Amino acid sequence: MSIITTVYDVPADILIDGVKEELKNDKNLTPPQWATFVKTGSSREKVPDQSDWWYTRAASIMRKVYVYGPVGVETLRVDYGGKKNRGVKPEKFRKSSGSIIRKIFSQLEKGGYITKAKNGRVISPQGMSLLDKKASEIKSQIAAEIPELKKY
Repeated sequence: MSIITTVYDVPADILIDGVKEELKNDKNLTPPQWATFVKTGSSREKVPDQSDWWYTRAASIMRKVYVYGPVGVETLRVDYGGKKNRGVKPEKFRKSSGSIIRKIFSQLEKGGYITKAKNGRVISPQGMSLLDKKASEIKSQIAAEIPELKKY
């Protein structure tokens, strides 16, 4: 009996880093020219420090669609939002940029990783396969480092 490894079985940050590297090789997923100058939301003060933040966000969106799908733009705007520093006034929650999420959605759809559904986007079989294969690789790497986990 073989146990199938899914996205739920590995830490999210490690999975997102692994999927990010896979997405960098996809020609359908390329950051637009304005991505180097734009903040990810009105609650942010500066542009992202990482040069490959577009791929990290795309991998994170893929994982969220897998786990919580069907998911729409507004749900993800809330998930990626944060508190805005308003000086001496109390902080207030602001949603993230919807344009970034819509553009990534369109690129992931073009790549065949997600598809449109009635209430948002859902993961496609190709996207599910990519995430599950990467999760399986990560789980085997972790099991090789920690021998007690081999029985799971």
